[in-house]
Amino acid sequence: MSAKPRLVLGSASPRRLELLAQLGLKPDDVRPADIDETPLKGELPRPYCNRVTLEKARAIARAPGEVVLTADTTVAVGRRILGKPEDRAEANAFLRLLSGRRHRVITSVAVIDDASTRTRDVVTTVRMSRLSEAELSAYLDTKDWEGKAGAYAIQGPAAAFIPWISGSYTAVMGLPVHETARLLAAAGIGVTE
Repeated sequence: MSAKPRLVLGSASPRRLELLAQLGLKPDDVRPADIDETPLKGELPRPYCNRVTLEKARAIARAPGEVVLTADTTVAVGRRILGKPEDRAEANAFLRLLSGRRHRVITSVAVIDDASTRTRDVVTTVRMSRLSEAELSAYLDTKDWEGKAGAYAIQGPAAAFIPWISGSYTAVMGLPVHETARLLAAAGIGVTE
């Protein structure tokens, strides 16, 4: 009987660690990938998200028997990609764009093992309520937008601005647990072990 594969999480995200814990999994190692996440000229949100996820996975040194899991989450308004805001002014601009309308949150997941590379993209539609100036200012003051695609996290204070979603809540958080469990199972890592 072969040894159980070692799980390597290619992300420093505490949310992804929490979501893996929901599956009863704790990575054997955490190795965030350091890659350039700048969108290519004319690149659309879903292909962008998938490319970045695969580049992260391929950038991580992997020993035989290790399974590398990476993910990337992108907020998209039409063809426009809203990444992590550089500063409060950009966060303000992103939130004004999202205010009162629907947008898509795309999370791509990649799992690489000795035999193959498996990927899955999960697209969730999210509606943000119309934000008043007071709500916008108070939210920006929380600084919860820092390091968050689209300048918000659905599991943080911005949850008060999200009346509904259509799709995967955990994908919007940064790791779709259903799809991730299936990809990991195919690589020999069961969630009930």
